[in-house]
Amino acid sequence: MMKRSFLLMAFVAVAALAHAGGLMTNTNYHIAFDRMMARGASFDIDAAYSNPAGLAWGHEGWQLSLNFQKPWQHRDVTLTSPLQQKYEGKASAPIVPALFASYKHGRWALSTMIGIVGSGGFVQYDAGVPMFNVVLAGMFAQKGITAGTYTLDSQMKGKQYIYGGQLNFTYRLFDCLSAAVGFRANYYDGYYRGHVIAKDHPLLGDLAKLDLDVDQRGWGYTPLVSIDYHKGPLTLAARYEFRTKINVPNTTNTLSAGLGDNVKAMLMQAAPASLQAIATTLDAKTTAYKDGEKTRYDMPALLSVAAGYAFTPYLRGTLEYHFFDDKHAKMANDRQKHLTHGTHEVLAGIEGDVNDCLTLSFGMQHTDYGLSDDYQQNTSFACDSWSVGLGAAVNLTKKMRLNLGYFMSIYDSYHKECKAERDGYNGAEIYERTNYVLGIGLDYKF
Repeated sequence: MMKRSFLLMAFVAVAALAHAGGLMTNTNYHIAFDRMMARGASFDIDAAYSNPAGLAWGHEGWQLSLNFQKPWQHRDVTLTSPLQQKYEGKASAPIVPALFASYKHGRWALSTMIGIVGSGGFVQYDAGVPMFNVVLAGMFAQKGITAGTYTLDSQMKGKQYIYGGQLNFTYRLFDCLSAAVGFRANYYDGYYRGHVIAKDHPLLGDLAKLDLDVDQRGWGYTPLVSIDYHKGPLTLAARYEFRTKINVPNTTNTLSAGLGDNVKAMLMQAAPASLQAIATTLDAKTTAYKDGEKTRYDMPALLSVAAGYAFTPYLRGTLEYHFFDDKHAKMANDRQKHLTHGTHEVLAGIEGDVNDCLTLSFGMQHTDYGLSDDYQQNTSFACDSWSVGLGAAVNLTKKMRLNLGYFMSIYDSYHKECKAERDGYNGAEIYERTNYVLGIGLDYKF
């Protein structure tokens, strides 16, 4: 019975690590987003992502843009019961680049964008997470092995990046209407590594051990269409990205879970038939994480609509709405079914030209994911948020523009009631996140 309990704990841990991740799509690539947020009605080079059809009204000839962003993030889990403890998640990413290019000639334009289009980052919990530590401690406590009589070594970390390269063709159909079609290739690159070791018991020695080391890489492809109506000071634009199927195979370097030799010997004497049954159960429960098995990390269909208006030749504003159809984008274990709805985002931005050299801008964004307790996991969680951005564009010459931006996200904390049948223990957890981004970029017109 003790062995069965330990292995069930191990199954929970393995599943949690392999399913680490979240809602899959990024939207901030160009620094113009960092400083204004709502860019769905743009005619500038960042329209190669945010409004490809809008490039029909953009610069005649070549444009290039190179952008660099540095994010700082934190993802913390606070266990409020059955005991109080905070698990700090160190989330980080290196300098994140993005490249844009376009060429316009008369009524048509070609454009491209290369960047990190989904997920994007690394998180590490040096002390593990509650679903490992609390469940394991509870299992031992039921057998009279108290926390002070053994050492618990627990750590988990994961990485997820989706790199994308996008190509668009734009054509101005009428004097006030243009359309674009595009295609993006997406490459998923991630890993999950972790261990939970209960050891150094004075009588039994090593009690239990879990090791997981899995790399995942795979491809997915995205068709997309956009349309833009532009007349006088008014611009109306819409863009649709189709769902991207990403089915990623495992390259499993390590996958093991079991009990220490002394615990095995003790159970062999008490119930030898249980060892074969547990081995069979272990094989069945770990099948999904074996070498070559596949996990779904779909990017959802995305609808973006925007309205831009030039109040004067020097002052412009945009309102924008995004809908990510997350409930129909498959995740591991069909986790998307636990969302109450797809993601809704509302964005607003304004920018004004101070003079011929300087433009100042400000923007806001609200994100509502449709979260639920059944969706949230302490290895992978999301929080609704408000984001604010500000910055400047500086015309260094007639052809060269420097973009500077900063944005921060203010997250709602999420309170989850844990249930033993779902989470392995009864209690409560609080999920919290922070996010700050600095960006710098250079646009050049030939």
